[in-house]
Amino acid sequence: MYSSNVGGVDVFSDLIRGVRSHGSLFGSSTLSPPWSLHFVDGAPLTLCAVLTGGGWIVPEDGPPEPLRAGETIIVRGPATFTFVDEVGTAAEPIACGEHCATPEQGGTRHRLGWVDDAGGGETTLIVGAYPVRGEIGRPLLDALPVVLRVDAGGAGDPVLDHLAAEVAVDAPGQQVVLDRLLDWMLVCSLREWFDRPGGEPPAWWAAQRDPVVGDALRLLHAEPAAPWTVGSLAGRTGVSRSTLAKRFADLVGEPPLTYLTRWRMTLAADLLTGKESATISDIARTVGYSDPFGFSAAFKRVRGVNPSEFRRGTLQRS
Repeated sequence: MYSSNVGGVDVFSDLIRGVRSHGSLFGSSTLSPPWSLHFVDGAPLTLCAVLTGGGWIVPEDGPPEPLRAGETIIVRGPATFTFVDEVGTAAEPIACGEHCATPEQGGTRHRLGWVDDAGGGETTLIVGAYPVRGEIGRPLLDALPVVLRVDAGGAGDPVLDHLAAEVAVDAPGQQVVLDRLLDWMLVCSLREWFDRPGGEPPAWWAAQRDPVVGDALRLLHAEPAAPWTVGSLAGRTGVSRSTLAKRFADLVGEPPLTYLTRWRMTLAADLLTGKESATISDIARTVGYSDPFGFSAAFKRVRGVNPSEFRRGTLQRS
C-alpha cells in the first residue's frame, strides 16, 4: 500500500488510463495439435494468459517463452508474435488479428480453446490487445521489455478465475465484462512485474512509494496546471524546500519543476493530437501557461519542434 497524506492521481494511474482493452471479439475454437497462431495486429501491448494447458509464446525477435496454466506474458509491440504447441512445430501459422473471429480462422482475441487429441487435455488462452493512444502512455511502454512474464500465484489469479467463469457462459454484456477484466488483469500483471524481487522498476514507479516524493508526484499529476513552485510543492507535502528538491531529484532523476514541465508537454502533445479545433492558446492555458509564446518555447525545448509543427506532423502521419 502507498503511504500518503495527499489525495490525487498517482503516476501509474495517469500513465495507464489510456491503455484499455476495447471492442475485441471473442469466441472459441477447438484445434488439434500441432497448432501455430500468429497474432499479426502488432498492438502496443498484448496480454496472454493460459487458463488450462499450455504452449509457447514466440516473439518476432526474441527467444521462445513457455506459457503454462495460470501464467501471464505481456508482449510489447509493434512486433508480432506466435503462440505454438511446441517450439519448432510443423503447423502452418494461422493469422489472428482483427478478423480472426471464426473457428475456421483459429478463434479470436479473447478466447482460444483447443483440444489435445493425444489426451493432454484442453488448452485455453486468453488474449487482450491494448491500443495505446497518444503520448500519455509512452513512459509506461518505454519502461517495459519486449516480453515480460508474471508467474502464477499472484494477485492476478482471482482475475483469471473471473475470466474463466465469464468465457464459459453466453450472457448479455459479456464483451464489456471481458474487456474490463482484461484491463484489471493488465494492471495486476504490471504491478507484480514492477515489484518483482531483484527488478529494476522505472524511477517514477519506485518514487511513488516515498512518503514525500510520492505525495509531490500525486499533486503534480492531480493539478498539472497549478502555478507550482518548489516552495509551494514543499509546503503541500510538509517538508522544507531543500528537502523536497533533493529527495525528488535523487528518486526521480530530475528536479520537480523539470518533471512538471515534461509532464505538461506530454499532456499538451495529446491535446494537440486529439483536438484539431483547440488553439495553441487554449492548450497553453489548459496545461498552466498564460502566455502561448512561453508555452511554445517550452514545448520546443522538450519536444524538439514547436506545437504547430507537432500538430502538422501528427496529422500527416494519421
